[in-house]
Amino acid sequence: MEISQHIAALEDDGVLLADAAATAGLTASVPTCPEWHVRDLIRHQAFIHDWAARHVAEQRTEIISGAEIIGDGTEEDILGGGPPDGELIAKYRQGHAALVRALRNADPDVRCATFLDAPSPLAFWARRQAHETAIHRFDAQAARPEGPPPPHGAFDPAFAADGIDELITGFAAGRRTDGSGRSLLVLATDTGDAWHYTWPAEGRAQARRCDTNDAGTTSADCTLAGPASGIYVFLWNRCAADDANAGLTGAPDILHAWNSTVRVRWR
Repeated sequence: MEISQHIAALEDDGVLLADAAATAGLTASVPTCPEWHVRDLIRHQAFIHDWAARHVAEQRTEIISGAEIIGDGTEEDILGGGPPDGELIAKYRQGHAALVRALRNADPDVRCATFLDAPSPLAFWARRQAHETAIHRFDAQAARPEGPPPPHGAFDPAFAADGIDELITGFAAGRRTDGSGRSLLVLATDTGDAWHYTWPAEGRAQARRCDTNDAGTTSADCTLAGPASGIYVFLWNRCAADDANAGLTGAPDILHAWNSTVRVRWR
């Protein structure tokens, strides 16, 4: 995807997130993030948007650490701070708009710190914040009385496939393994994208994109196949495989290894 497409997705999903939060109410529980209420989700996302925008706007050469922002505090301190409830969603909207402006107005060659491989720093931050906001948009929608949209139709297939790629080849690759020597094949049936993820017996996890022409012959202990949007939501631990319209063959316990080892947290 192009940088402009990621920024457009970030803009749209950020608005939908705020709208869903207003509908659900700040005291509603977030089923997809069991420890959170909507106010926690909004405070977290507002903080992340500000944190991300500073890297680009200030051209920071190192990732801004938690210690720099909140000293010896924790994420609980973030969730307990911020503006009062009556101002919270409006402040979130302002910060989200500021992030969109920072990315849209940035020099394409801006130099700043990143933490995943990307064609450029701007490409990294646009992509990361687009998917960060998209998944939390789904969380906010899950808190509404009517619940979230069906996972298999919640996101544009091409965008969802891009998010799967970021998760598997970016966040999951290189993680320390449990020595199982097992592998997972992920197939997005509506976009033709495929990924092979391995927990080798020694070393770190390995991930690669597969040629869709030979994905069917790629050896894997477990295969997860379904629409890109459903797979995207499922791999982010936001729904069950059945709700994602995903089929599972092989050893299902491999997905437990995924769920226990692939965690993305702000630190």
